[in-house]
Amino acid sequence: MKAVVAVALIAPLALTGCVASAVGSIVTAPVKIVSKGVDLATTSQSEADENRGRAMRKAEERLGKLQRQRDKALRKCDDGDDEACELARDIQGQIDEERERVM
Repeated sequence: MKAVVAVALIAPLALTGCVASAVGSIVTAPVKIVSKGVDLATTSQSEADENRGRAMRKAEERLGKLQRQRDKALRKCDDGDDEACELARDIQGQIDEERERVM
């Protein structure tokens, strides 16, 4: 019987912390949600810099690939392949477009 009385006296004190914690979580939840939404909606300067650097590297890779294709077509063009000459002109147009897009 004494154990039941002891538990009955201690329970409200122990539960007070749980209730306070739950109330605190409920009160701060809207602030956390709005904060997270704003964070997701905005881009920090460092993220913008990283994205720009990534885009520039990809553009450089595309340009390198196109230039290699153009050079290969030009070598075939020099050997007398008219289709390769046309392909080289087309690839040069793509290179020019890519450069305009990046700059």
